[in-house]
Amino acid sequence: MNPTHTPPKPSLWTMFASASGGLPPAYFALVMATGIVSIAAKLEGMPVIAWTLFAANMIFYIILWALTITRLARNFPGVIADLTSHERGHGFFTIVAGTCVLGRQFDIIAENNLAAVVLWLVGLVLYFLLMYTFIAAVTVREVKPTLENGLSGGWLLLVVSTQSLSVTGASLTDHFGAWADATLFFTLTMFLLGFMLYVLVISLIFYRFTFFRLRPEELAPPYWINMGAMAITTLAGSVLILEANHWKLIQDIMPFLKGLTLLFWATATWWIPLMFILSVWRHGYKRVVIAYEPSYWGLVFPLGMYTVCTFQLAKALELDFLYVVPQYFVYFAIAAWIATFIGLAIQLTGKIRASFRAQG
Repeated sequence: MNPTHTPPKPSLWTMFASASGGLPPAYFALVMATGIVSIAAKLEGMPVIAWTLFAANMIFYIILWALTITRLARNFPGVIADLTSHERGHGFFTIVAGTCVLGRQFDIIAENNLAAVVLWLVGLVLYFLLMYTFIAAVTVREVKPTLENGLSGGWLLLVVSTQSLSVTGASLTDHFGAWADATLFFTLTMFLLGFMLYVLVISLIFYRFTFFRLRPEELAPPYWINMGAMAITTLAGSVLILEANHWKLIQDIMPFLKGLTLLFWATATWWIPLMFILSVWRHGYKRVVIAYEPSYWGLVFPLGMYTVCTFQLAKALELDFLYVVPQYFVYFAIAAWIATFIGLAIQLTGKIRASFRAQG
């Protein structure tokens, strides 16, 4: 009679390696969302929430990098396949934006300028590596998806990552010494480049919205980045305005810069009611069930970013009446973060329990 064989319990490494294999490229949106809601809380006088989310975000960032490196080591061809894909490649730009947002947290919340500069430089290197790899790959592919299947709101992460470099870099100008003018020039050009990228991508998305059938399941949360990309562009312009005393060129183009920045804020604001209506249509009229998926962090981030950009715009343009917007909008951002995090916790708990049950 053979003895009963008891399968070994799953180790932490086994579960970690398994999780890395299925890691969506856009999961650093968790860092983006947590970071910007933390900054919003800081600006609105909620230091406990700001510091709590800052501490959590450092943990998220480390874990996600560990998962990413593990996936690179275990399945490098799979990572390259994702990076060169129209449907998934843009998700890698959340790494750039998440790194820069975390750097901004170090600057604003912890007042650790050295860590902020290091993270900005890391984001800078990753940006150029990912940007030209992704764009070149999708350009030379012989077999390409249709616009209807290949385009989503996630493509606007190209804009978000570009503007994240502008925002964090411009705010750190004082710490670049002799390179301060060159850094400001670079952040100004990235601000303008981000705007042009937005025009290119949003034109296709608006065309997709209005001239193709849009099934409710396709109207995923990342389409909220339609607004979030304009919000971070507004923030980049506002930071440049606030840094104008460092550089004569910005002072010379100040009317142009102020006009553009206000235009971007107006555009971001215009998107909010439309995205809300489309969300009601998706979940209320079409009965799509709300269930946690990583892409929901792509909804939380725009809410937090709109809060922060409106606060900084009011400061940059000296429009005191605008401060009322972030005073209330911050609660929507915090509530969205809490709801999404609860969904993440429930999903992780379920996966851990299922893993142990599968092992007997």
